[in-house]
Amino acid sequence: MTTTHTIPTSTAERQPGSDFARLTKELKAAGLLDRRRGYYLLRMSINALALAAIAVAFVWVGDSWWQVITAVALAVASTQLAFIGHDAGHRQIFRSHRNNNVVGHLHGSLTGISYQWWVAKHNRHHANPNHEDQDPDIEIHALAFSRAQAETKRGVYRWITRNQAFLFFPLLLAEAAVLRISGLVALCRKELRNPWREAALQLLPLAAYLAAAFIVLSPVKALVFIAVHQGLMGVYLGCSFAPNHKGMPIIAEGQRLDHLHKQVLTSRNVTGGLWVDALLGGLNHQIEHHLYPHMPRPNLRRAQPVVEDFCARHGIPYSKTTMVRSYAEVLRHLHDAGAPLRRAS
Repeated sequence: MTTTHTIPTSTAERQPGSDFARLTKELKAAGLLDRRRGYYLLRMSINALALAAIAVAFVWVGDSWWQVITAVALAVASTQLAFIGHDAGHRQIFRSHRNNNVVGHLHGSLTGISYQWWVAKHNRHHANPNHEDQDPDIEIHALAFSRAQAETKRGVYRWITRNQAFLFFPLLLAEAAVLRISGLVALCRKELRNPWREAALQLLPLAAYLAAAFIVLSPVKALVFIAVHQGLMGVYLGCSFAPNHKGMPIIAEGQRLDHLHKQVLTSRNVTGGLWVDALLGGLNHQIEHHLYPHMPRPNLRRAQPVVEDFCARHGIPYSKTTMVRSYAEVLRHLHDAGAPLRRAS
């Protein structure tokens, strides 16, 4: 699939709203929209045990360079906690906003990501995936996802964009820090409701995290521990989200698509077994997730063949590939988007 193409006008003009209704009826009849509270209880229990084990290991190992391994484990655990926060933000766990928000705020405070800020941003992405003017996930200063975006870059961002395919994975090292800082910036700008609660949820866990690192470890080891933890968490998060839309068609300004076409045509699934589901937090079933954001994570795998068959019967392109090929497509797309800047240099 061409990396910087837009959706053909003929496809964009199709408005088969009843198709989505028929698909929804089929999935609902199979029970795939029902909540899976038992699954989430088990998943959160496993995460809690893992986090407790890492905390015990951190204290037991003490001031040692072996803590680098603890930092790696914490990066994995933190990302798995972020996946639960993501699911809570989509109301996949409970039906009530309140219960999901309690889980989401708790997990946001543990990962350092402002839940309230992230949900607002992520909902904008879901409403307009790969729309240059409306999707915040493709409005990144250091990256361009189309040649038109690349032409707007200036200064150091222009140099980064020119070489973005080579710099993409190194840049992900900063992703966790960027997410944390973005929430703090939103708090300082008074963009969040209940600012005192948000300040407590973001600043108190941060203070405890820094205190633990610098009390148990020497200053140099503490800094290395934090860098490894935050850096690898950023790479893990970025590698979980990047294959989902990057390199898929861009919705041109003025194009109007129905929900079914908008979500399917701009999303990509990553194939693999249950280990891929666990590794990527279910986000590998991105098409199904975007069609039904409130569908519980364990139901996405069962919904996938139903949705793919439905798309085949209705002539809707359905994109899926392996994990390795998905990253290759992302890098080809980024390289292509930066081509005008390389020619101009």
